[in-house]
Amino acid sequence: MKKIKLIGPITQLLTLDKLPLKGALKDEQLEILTNAGIVIQDGKILEIGDYADLLAKADKLNVEVIQLEGDFVALPGWIDCHTHICFGGSRAKDFAMRNAGKSYLEIAEAGGGIWDTVTQTRNLSQEELTARTVSNSNRHLSEGVTTIEVKSGYGLTVAEELKMLRAIKEANIQTKVDLISTCLAAHMKPRDFEGSKEEYLQEISGQLFPILKSEKLTNRIDSFVEQSAFSPEEINSYYQEAKEFGFDLTVHADQFTTGGSEVAVKFGAKSADHLEASTENEIELLAKSDTLAVALPGASIGLGCAFTPARKILDQGGSLAIASDWNPGSAPMGDLLTQASILATFEKLSTAEVLSALTFRAAAALGLEDRGKLKAGLLADFNLFPASDYREILYQQGKLKPAQVWKKGRKT
Repeated sequence: MKKIKLIGPITQLLTLDKLPLKGALKDEQLEILTNAGIVIQDGKILEIGDYADLLAKADKLNVEVIQLEGDFVALPGWIDCHTHICFGGSRAKDFAMRNAGKSYLEIAEAGGGIWDTVTQTRNLSQEELTARTVSNSNRHLSEGVTTIEVKSGYGLTVAEELKMLRAIKEANIQTKVDLISTCLAAHMKPRDFEGSKEEYLQEISGQLFPILKSEKLTNRIDSFVEQSAFSPEEINSYYQEAKEFGFDLTVHADQFTTGGSEVAVKFGAKSADHLEASTENEIELLAKSDTLAVALPGASIGLGCAFTPARKILDQGGSLAIASDWNPGSAPMGDLLTQASILATFEKLSTAEVLSALTFRAAAALGLEDRGKLKAGLLADFNLFPASDYREILYQQGKLKPAQVWKKGRKT
């Protein structure tokens, strides 16, 4: 049995407990403990309460006391539920061309776009991809992200998708962060596949799905439902097959045109991600479902397009998570807190809504129930920000980083 630790005193501790999974939130709903302490054992939270009371009990037990000096705000570790951090190369040229007014087609014709990343990713070995993923994961961890979803999708053959997913699996061993892998083999039809889109999807589902299960590489299937990738009609049988295999589903939905969110709801997907093009119809559909909406402000910043209608989704009663979409093309920044702060400004999101979107609501998008709140029995994943008031965190728009990041009861 590992030694019990007590961390405190903490000026403000936000549990995010007892908040609903769906709908709008007011800051007054936040449970804020002052002069608090966290007791941890075996990687989990044992108890949370008044620091003086916990300290008095600690004196009678074999408890290691880690006393903090100065003001700190404690929050659950951030959960980034949508990233593409396993990739090769850079798309800086694309970014410069896009800002100079070049169209997507012009960039693609100049050798850019997703296919450029596919080519550069295929050129890396599994070991090189693992190292890249570990490096990106560790940077995210230093900024308070303790759980990261990581997609494949830059391989686009059975062998190359397996290489990516095996790299992600190995990276999960080499980093302190929890990496949740997702198969995005249905990112686009590869240029070097001679058959139709339907034939490509059949090859992926027929050959790849069984290996994903047997090697336990992922339990999540994603696709890009868009005119430039796969239509709702084309992806239908693919998701049906994935559901029969027992995979959890998620969808790149409504980024440029609508249709994807309807697919997500139809198949009971955990989440529908992007939603920048969603109209009132899609917002209402999602709000009435159990499919969680995931806003990706990094893509809006990178592409210079509209943000996900987060305010409308929450006001309609939907559930909202915020993720970074960290990828080499449309969202290269990868700074989750900065992006969330910007989205909050443009969409008028309360601090409670943003913090929930980065924690327990993001956990729900990944089907995780053991994290996202500071509560006895959950993982001891938490951030300590050097501040006396929790509102400083979004006020400083990502410039205020955690002074300490704790993962499974250990300071990273």
